[in-house]
Amino acid sequence: MKRVELGQSGIEVSAMCLGSMTWGTQTPIAEAHAQIEHALAAGVDFIDTAHMYPVNPVSAGTLGRTEEIIGDWFEKSGRRGEVVIATKHLGEGSGVVEGGTPMISSDTIPEAVEGSLTRLKTDVIDLYQLHWPNRGSYHFRRNWRFDPRGQDRDATEQHIADVMGALQREVEKGRIRAFGLSNESAWGTCQWLAAAARGQGPRVVAMQNEYSLLCRLYDTDMAELGHNERVTLLAFSPLATGLLSGKYQDGAVPGGSRMAVAGATGGTTDLGGRVTARVFPAVAAYLEIARRHGIDPVHMALAFVMQRPFPAIPIFGATTLAQLDHALGAAGVTLSDDVLDEIDAAHRAHPMPY
Repeated sequence: MKRVELGQSGIEVSAMCLGSMTWGTQTPIAEAHAQIEHALAAGVDFIDTAHMYPVNPVSAGTLGRTEEIIGDWFEKSGRRGEVVIATKHLGEGSGVVEGGTPMISSDTIPEAVEGSLTRLKTDVIDLYQLHWPNRGSYHFRRNWRFDPRGQDRDATEQHIADVMGALQREVEKGRIRAFGLSNESAWGTCQWLAAAARGQGPRVVAMQNEYSLLCRLYDTDMAELGHNERVTLLAFSPLATGLLSGKYQDGAVPGGSRMAVAGATGGTTDLGGRVTARVFPAVAAYLEIARRHGIDPVHMALAFVMQRPFPAIPIFGATTLAQLDHALGAAGVTLSDDVLDEIDAAHRAHPMPY
């Protein structure tokens, strides 16, 4: 497994990251622990989680459960030192707690870090990320009607200075090693980078935003920033919640899939706004490229992220050990120039299908 550095942190991780957001709902504890061990055996030592997990559904009663599952494995196995663990401060983005959850601030960070450390049964978090910007975000389909006029630049700058001071204190205490953002923009990231340059706190080393063959908002300004500032993209939903595997084509809803579970629990079945009239023709175009070149479509989607011209690591999730084993096959796949050219053509024909 190829290894890459997270930004300028000096922390080396595997070129693929194991996502954990189904652990505790769709994925039972024993299966989650088996996934960690199988991933490590394959060379994947980077695991991403969050206080908000598990999802599908997200609920107030399960907040932190995934961190607990990982912590139980650390305690049982004694192998904490073999894993680079990333987690996130919840902030107000989840909307699952009645009355909302506290805004990210210097007041909430110490308690949030302590909570994650306790649940993970560790004394240090390798990468600590802010799950949502306090000022709001255009991610999760909000880009279609994004309006920044409600933002207050002075308030944002004050917030960043406040949070950076708290993060620096956590670094000095040895409780976090590196700092990252999630669901951020180019302008927002520049403000955090500028604050670090002023000596206010740790430098951003990673950005966890959605990115896949179907969702390529990152490709322009954020890609340029990532390259020049050495901020590594941690691409979540690189398989577009399973759409790029082809399993939902022609109206199929496999048992145990995210769409099936959402429907069974009374949730929406649009996969977070990803199911649209245009998405299935777009998926079909990518499936045809994979078929024509004899590449597994899951491997093609993950390899595409790993071959971007900016630093990028796909975070892939698996509800079962078999799915994990399948996804790991992408590590040995290199897409040819012909395949990449056809992907570009498909992207032009099917831009932003959701």
